[in-house]
Amino acid sequence: MKKSTRAREFSAKTREAIKERDKMSCIFCKMGYHMESTTQAGYIIKSIMHYIPRSKGGLGIEQNGAIGCQYHHELLDNGNKGLRGEMLELFKGYLKEHYQNWNEEELIYKK
Repeated sequence: MKKSTRAREFSAKTREAIKERDKMSCIFCKMGYHMESTTQAGYIIKSIMHYIPRSKGGLGIEQNGAIGCQYHHELLDNGNKGLRGEMLELFKGYLKEHYQNWNEEELIYKK
């Protein structure tokens, strides 16, 4: 695995830290953000979302990730409802609450 690829993946240790910090709950569900999923399963399945996507060099570090349910993760990734910008602002605010010196520039892989 390339060094850059490894740097953009969440390690097992980082995944556990994010799960513990977020109490294994979707950050957007906790906010009551657009709760109109048509299936309950969309809220049950959880994964870790990148704030800065891997495709844009986003690092696999705690300050760049949070728990999201399948429904909200897809809303964020697909942006098909025009909510991506608003969701990113909420995501940023959430991360800033947890990391005093949070800086978006430090979330991007640099050679």
